[in-house]
Amino acid sequence: MKKLHEDILRILAEDSRTAPAKIAVMTGADEAGVRAAVAELESSGALVKYTVVVNSDKLDKEIVEALIEVRVSPIHCKGFDSIAEDIYQFDEVKSVYLMSGGYDLAVFVEGSTLKEVAMFVCEKLSTLDKVLSTATHFILKKYKQSGVLTKSGSACRMAVHV
Repeated sequence: MKKLHEDILRILAEDSRTAPAKIAVMTGADEAGVRAAVAELESSGALVKYTVVVNSDKLDKEIVEALIEVRVSPIHCKGFDSIAEDIYQFDEVKSVYLMSGGYDLAVFVEGSTLKEVAMFVCEKLSTLDKVLSTATHFILKKYKQSGVLTKSGSACRMAVHV
């Protein structure tokens, strides 16, 4: 990968709103070169999406997030990819990662209540053919997300609402 591409990805990962003109100044490249490099990164699939980091503790809407450890039986000649594809099709699923260690897949899900997330695990995830077991961990508080400190107020969001 070209150094300019690496620099652009680093800058956009820090702030996806950074304008090409500012990136040009930061990298010493010309603005047209930056625009062309960004277009190359997008067309190659290296730059997938421009996004924001949201501190859900600061919103009025309650959001329940969970990490679900999933152990699966790999499918012959397809490995884990086919199972991961079945899982990431669900709307509740925000991220899926193949892992080393005690479980195979890390699945991050989101719902509006604890019960909604629990029902997703019971009715959709655990019923898939190749899923052997799951372990659900509800996220209570985020201290740092995507490299950004969230600086939430209470020690335990759930305790605030008791």
